[in-house]
Amino acid sequence: MSSARQSFPISVDTTQKSEAVCEGWVLKKRRKKMQGFARRYFVLDQSGSLSYSIDPKRPIRDQIFLPHAALSTAVGRKDIHIDSSNATFHIKCLTADDFNKWLTAIRQFVHPEGRRSLAGKITPRLSQSQFNRSGIQIAEDIGSTISELEIAFATLQSESTHERNHLSLKSKSEKDKHHHHPKDVFNMFKKSHQVNEDGTLPKSNLDSPSNVRFQQINTTLASLKSQHAALLKSLAHDVTAPPTARGSPLPPTTEEKEEEPLSTSRFNTALTRRSNLAISMSSLSDSAHNEWFDAEEGLGEEFFLDVPNPDEEREPIVLQSENSSLNQTVSSDDEEHSSPLVHDTDPSANARQVVRRTRLPSGPIGDEGSLFAILKNNVGKDLSTIALPVSFNEPLTLLQRTAEELEYYNLLHQATEAKDPTQRLCFVAAFAVSGYAHTRYRTGRKGFNPMLAETFEDVRMKFLAEKVSHNPVVIAYHAEGEGWELNATSAGKTKFWGKSLEIIPLGTTRLRIGNDTYEWNKPSSFMRNLMMGTKYLEHCGKMTIENTTNGATCVLDFKQSGYWGASNEVSGIILSPSRDVTARIEGKWDEQVAQALDSSYLHVLWRITPFPKESPQYYGFTAFGMTLNEITSDLEGRLPPTDSRFRPDVRALEHGNGDEAEAQKIRVEEIQRDRRRRGINRTPRWFKQDGDEWTYVGGYWEARAKGWKDTPVEPLW
Repeated sequence: MSSARQSFPISVDTTQKSEAVCEGWVLKKRRKKMQGFARRYFVLDQSGSLSYSIDPKRPIRDQIFLPHAALSTAVGRKDIHIDSSNATFHIKCLTADDFNKWLTAIRQFVHPEGRRSLAGKITPRLSQSQFNRSGIQIAEDIGSTISELEIAFATLQSESTHERNHLSLKSKSEKDKHHHHPKDVFNMFKKSHQVNEDGTLPKSNLDSPSNVRFQQINTTLASLKSQHAALLKSLAHDVTAPPTARGSPLPPTTEEKEEEPLSTSRFNTALTRRSNLAISMSSLSDSAHNEWFDAEEGLGEEFFLDVPNPDEEREPIVLQSENSSLNQTVSSDDEEHSSPLVHDTDPSANARQVVRRTRLPSGPIGDEGSLFAILKNNVGKDLSTIALPVSFNEPLTLLQRTAEELEYYNLLHQATEAKDPTQRLCFVAAFAVSGYAHTRYRTGRKGFNPMLAETFEDVRMKFLAEKVSHNPVVIAYHAEGEGWELNATSAGKTKFWGKSLEIIPLGTTRLRIGNDTYEWNKPSSFMRNLMMGTKYLEHCGKMTIENTTNGATCVLDFKQSGYWGASNEVSGIILSPSRDVTARIEGKWDEQVAQALDSSYLHVLWRITPFPKESPQYYGFTAFGMTLNEITSDLEGRLPPTDSRFRPDVRALEHGNGDEAEAQKIRVEEIQRDRRRRGINRTPRWFKQDGDEWTYVGGYWEARAKGWKDTPVEPLW
């Protein structure tokens, strides 16, 4: 591992690092819960990189680039919270001078325009669950203090016992020496240090001052532990019950798991960021509907959080921003109406601020029925040719589902910034794994089959998808950002094997970053427990990501879940062109992916954005997925009539009208069959076939900018 570690950018050569702006010892919250804070040495250099290590002579453990991070502080406390896209630091300063020194230094690199006001855009709400998270942190600190107190008390007891044993041995020696003098023996036991032969104090000595103090300490410690347990129980009780408790067929979401006081997640965050600036704050909402705003790119953000006193717990809670002239206050009693607010990043430099929804108009209108009843007569067959009723669909097309795989496109921005080829390949691998995160709760329904030449776009990553073949179903898609370009073909087969449904992906993903080109294919996916039990989805097999430019590869193993072992695990290695192992990767495709620095330390590459609380009530969609079928203000009048957002059957299902969705689905499919019978079927417009793959020919975004005047597009339905 030592040779591999030399290639990691995180292991900084101290002789080459830039001059430090601020450095010194502070307390940092440990990664695991209930472990409290540890003394760490932090260094902030002139580039805005904040890093820490065990001591100045040891390697750097982790680092954050401040211009892309969010800074938050609690009024009246010496705490600093720094959250970036791949790490979160919770820092506690011991003195006010240290706090002011570090805060002043950090603010130099958080862009002033990034200290924005949320109150001017939304009506924020800090829900009771959000307050509980602060309470949980306090409870964790109390737990750490109790642990230290127990250790000190045990040490004191041990020393006392050692002294008693010494006195016991001494008394026995005196007894042997003076056994023929009964009076001396009697007088000896009248001394203040009377002990039994086993070293314990006799009952007559229990009331001595030292023992009384021991009993008082022990009683106080027991009382403190009892109060701590009651506090944790109270916090757990106040957290909103997960959807499973209300009869939902889906398990708790990631966000709800984070709210459990006794969870042991390795990575704790106060604010979870989905992109460089995308902050998901799970408890902010308004009374009518919640909104998702697109933020500017490349700017840090700073927030100030007012932490209420315990006697003010039920009072309105305020979220303030430094430049805010409006302090919006709302009651925390309406927690059940809250849902995530996410600030997303639009890569377009001239993009307007876009308000995005955080919930669907309607949830599922009924149970999807028995998939097993339909599939039992089709064992071993390709199910793409089997027509299923609309009750088995979710309100997205297969084109829109391909866009979900690119939710974490910010990882590609990080890959372009990585200069070390190994680190770049690590980010590419994290991106490939992150494409499965949205499937965690998507086990019961399928997307609508697009019409031939149907399209879907997403301006956030200049994503364009088009259905290029009907039989077999083939979808081609293209996306691009600053310094990267992605082309992919999505196809596959589905087969039912009696108890499981196997999805066999076909097609290749090609990614270009600078002069490097990467290619990979996806492993198989299985839907388990179709006959009985809780259905779940797992991805199994090997994924090999190859740098076709220099020959380096990353081999990822999506492990099959065992009966007793962990589930959804992914592990892999990075191989250099000379086939040497230069890095190791581990994690879970539905939680996080990290680069293993050694046996004890990890460098987090990617973490999932928490699912919305109401995700189980809305088909198990992510916050990103809930926006895909929405026509936002920046899309009005700019979409071609072939876009999936105009599908009447999908729109009807999204609004909870199952009968209308079924009728429109039949009508749309019949229109396509009629075109095929008359020999006027549509042909792909934006992609061309090159062997077994399809590549983007260009021109879509240019035609869109002209309002489709020079490129007329006819409707498909």
